[in-house]
Amino acid sequence: MSNELTGYFANHLQELRKRVLISFIAIFVATATAYYFSEQIVGHFVAPLVAAHPDLANLVYTNLTEAFVAYLKVSLLVGLVVSFPVCGYQFWKFVAPGLHQNEKQVTRHLVFWGTLLFACGVAFAYFVVLPKMLSFLLSFVSERLEPLPKLDAYLTFVSRTVLTFGLSFEIPFLMVMATKVGVVRKGYFARQRKYFYIAIVVLSFLLAVGDLLSTVMLAVPLFGLYEIGILISRPFKGKVEPEGN
Repeated sequence: MSNELTGYFANHLQELRKRVLISFIAIFVATATAYYFSEQIVGHFVAPLVAAHPDLANLVYTNLTEAFVAYLKVSLLVGLVVSFPVCGYQFWKFVAPGLHQNEKQVTRHLVFWGTLLFACGVAFAYFVVLPKMLSFLLSFVSERLEPLPKLDAYLTFVSRTVLTFGLSFEIPFLMVMATKVGVVRKGYFARQRKYFYIAIVVLSFLLAVGDLLSTVMLAVPLFGLYEIGILISRPFKGKVEPEGN
């Protein structure tokens, strides 16, 4: 019996090693490809800044290694995003044999809608939030104030904003799933609205690293997404109380 159990775990570890290896290879290839096109990718990152202030087409860097590190970080970020479908598929191949048919269906929906909402959040941040945010931040430019944004700091700012909104757009879907599978009772999120609103403000402040404008521009859409999550989750029954309670 112990030999069978040992063999069972050995097979699972071997399968896990295979899936992890394929995922790392996909990330490495995607990152290397992104680095090859890093100049064009950074150009897309800088585009909202140039649109807000045409004189800022050229960024500066004050450390000799800053440009290389900044390009590498952007390439890794793009590599992770591009390789996500491959990594998600490897995860699916690993867990699928142990799932029931209904669990497989839930997992498929989770991956599909989660990916779609993340992409919508990224697009919203890039095409809507960033232009408005940069226009406001650069409105303080005057004869005595000259903006000299650093390459690494700016790319970090854009990456953080885009990723934050991408993850934030998952909120309605997670709320619906929590209600649908019975993790919370029906109407739970509506009853706890004020506490979640406080949590959203605190989270937005932390993600924005204390920047008030970024906090507001992140918190307001999150409030809307939270209300959308409440609206969509209403048809589902939610957590069922045990008989006798």
